[in-house]
Amino acid sequence: MTPPSLPRQAPSPDERSGGPIPAEDRKHVVRRRWITAIIILLLVGVPAGYLAVSAQQSRQSGRDKASKVGAAQVRPGWPSKVQRSIYEVPIPATASRVGYLETNNWHTSRLYAQFGVTPEELDTFLADVGTSREALTSGVSVSPSDTRIAGWNWDTEGSWSGITLEGPDRRPTRDITVDLSHPGYPKVYVVSKAVP
Repeated sequence: MTPPSLPRQAPSPDERSGGPIPAEDRKHVVRRRWITAIIILLLVGVPAGYLAVSAQQSRQSGRDKASKVGAAQVRPGWPSKVQRSIYEVPIPATASRVGYLETNNWHTSRLYAQFGVTPEELDTFLADVGTSREALTSGVSVSPSDTRIAGWNWDTEGSWSGITLEGPDRRPTRDITVDLSHPGYPKVYVVSKAVP
């Protein structure tokens, strides 16, 4: 038994006669083509524009990072909260003349920081890192290579005291040197080394 065939749709008058398409149908076809073209333009153009803007922002971000990484000495400014947390350098919020430099390589990452504090802030900082003023020993605790990278100079007259705090369980090791030549305004120098 064969299934019943569907009735064939009657051809339009234009199909029967082969004559021109009415103006109303032509407008409808043109409008559909325009809508299709606009949709295609939006589907292609918007992502392409987004990619162009994203690439430009990425290039600019790369330049900014390169300029920071390429810095040769400590420069004025505050390390970010994330950097201070990773390297465990709790710079007092009211510290002055703050400067820093971060360097990275395959073996270690280092944060070099310097800042001026009051005597009370110095005691608070030392307590926060797990030591005290009494634990400081005479002299500079920062290595000559780190001194050169940071651009510090220990040859000037100063009353230098320092300590090295070894970090357990892959936590940062911090070399801390304090200039106590002006007792009312100590200056702190820190090199914190973190192993990735």
